[in-house]
Amino acid sequence: MISRRSFIKTGFMGGVLSAAPRMLFAANHSIAAKPLIKPPALHPGDTIGLVTPASPLFEAHQILIEASEKMKALGFKVKPGKNIFKKWGYLAGTIEERIADLHDMFADDQVKAIIAVRGGYGSAQLLPHLDYQLISAHPKILVGYSDITSLIVGIHERTGLVTFHGPVAVSTFTDYTKKYFLNTLGSTTAVGEIADAPYDENLQTSNRVWTYRPGVVSGHLMGGNMTLLQATIGTPHEFDSDGAILFFEDIGEEPYDLDRMLTHFKQAGKFDKCRGVFFDRMPDVKPADYKPAYNSTLSVEDVIDEIFKDFDFPVCLGLSIGHIKNKPTLPLGIRARLDAGKGRIALLEPAVT
Repeated sequence: MISRRSFIKTGFMGGVLSAAPRMLFAANHSIAAKPLIKPPALHPGDTIGLVTPASPLFEAHQILIEASEKMKALGFKVKPGKNIFKKWGYLAGTIEERIADLHDMFADDQVKAIIAVRGGYGSAQLLPHLDYQLISAHPKILVGYSDITSLIVGIHERTGLVTFHGPVAVSTFTDYTKKYFLNTLGSTTAVGEIADAPYDENLQTSNRVWTYRPGVVSGHLMGGNMTLLQATIGTPHEFDSDGAILFFEDIGEEPYDLDRMLTHFKQAGKFDKCRGVFFDRMPDVKPADYKPAYNSTLSVEDVIDEIFKDFDFPVCLGLSIGHIKNKPTLPLGIRARLDAGKGRIALLEPAVT
């Protein structure tokens, strides 16, 4: 799958890493919390609506066949959006066409869950045009990651609906991914502690999480792709970090990009009242392979050390989320527990009713 970064590259450089004390970063523009709305559980035989809110499908008919077969293999029926084959440049149709598919899926009583076929770029364009009253009146499971972060965060913040950071329809549904997809979306009991994801062949299977600061904390889950989370700041769809366990993933960025985003979060007060932070493995967040830049860069660990030294909450890096084939489905807004020392996250309540 083409990464989000193939379609958007933020253009300004982060400055020198800040060493100012924590008290200078208290400008958190949190929005009023909405009562939590849990969508109905997904059962075998239910219909899943397939939508393309971001980039268009390449070899569209073959991709739709792949997405449909993967959903059917999980035990579900599928209903593609009427505009799923549309293309407008690097977008899967106009704003109006992409909005129409989302509204149709939320209004359709036969559709029990809505899953993006892919990410790419463009989901944030839809947020000012969504009918949030319609969505609140017809709460449903909405799943995706990468660029779909815009939708799952924006809809959650505007309605209180529990949305899900998880695979898109063309993701690789490994046994691990399938287990947490079905359990999180289909069970009305808490998933509990999420097990370590398996590693690639010929690598050790031990937990490779790096604990920057240990500790055990509880809070509600909030997170997703860092670039898209950053883009919510200053909008009506801004992610609320107060009392949250934040999780971040990204792909294809360099350490200075990571610095810029985390510095922005820090200066916006996003870390002032959060409970803890965990990152995915970010295997493709690394210096560009050219000289002399490679020899004069900070590492990911250097950036995290500099950003989070001003805080006292638990932080760890190396969990399996985002652009990686083995990933759990993480519900936004649900109470969770982070054990940064062990590199473990637990879902403390069911995400569906």
